[in-house]
Amino acid sequence: MVFDTKALKQTRYERPAPGVARIVMARAERKNAQGVVMTYEIDAALSEACRDPEVRVIILAGDGDHFSAGHDLSGTERTMPEDGEAAGLWNDFDGPGWEGFYSREHELYLDITERWRNAPKPTIAQVQGAVVSGGNMLAWSCDLVIAADDARFRDNTPDMAMPGAEFFAHPWELGVRKAKEWLFTSDWLTAQEAERRGMVNHVVARARARRSARVRTRAG
Repeated sequence: MVFDTKALKQTRYERPAPGVARIVMARAERKNAQGVVMTYEIDAALSEACRDPEVRVIILAGDGDHFSAGHDLSGTERTMPEDGEAAGLWNDFDGPGWEGFYSREHELYLDITERWRNAPKPTIAQVQGAVVSGGNMLAWSCDLVIAADDARFRDNTPDMAMPGAEFFAHPWELGVRKAKEWLFTSDWLTAQEAERRGMVNHVVARARARRSARVRTRAG
């Protein structure tokens, strides 16, 4: 099946340089909030890049001032996968009570993120502006994170009575003590602090973030 880039509505698939695929979350008006449509578009684009023998490195980026505001809670689009769309095994979306809800959370934000994390080709997150809750999961699914100097990170799920986003990689990304503090306080974490903690590989000037992400691909 030929990958139809024109069918993408909230994502762009670019080939900015030989050997490089760039997947761009193109929903700047909602700070690239991730809902059902965007999730499956990213998955399709990543699958295309992984199967393309000419692609050696994959970049995940976001349009506009912010990388991602996390999960889309606006209620402006469908909330469940359509028939045949689910990629994982948790498919009881019509189940009663928490069964249906957990099936949705597991499919859209846990199972699929783990699959992206296990992509067979190197992936680089190009991050700028706000990275909130589920937005961290998108960045953490990549092997390397290049952050603009204005990037800032937050997980505010404790404010919603949840102990962190679904793809719970906080202790591995920040270390146990800092991860606990971060979740206790829901404070912002600067790009510079994230780099010191090992969550970010490099912090660069905003104007250089895209170029820096591409430069890192040359090692491949």
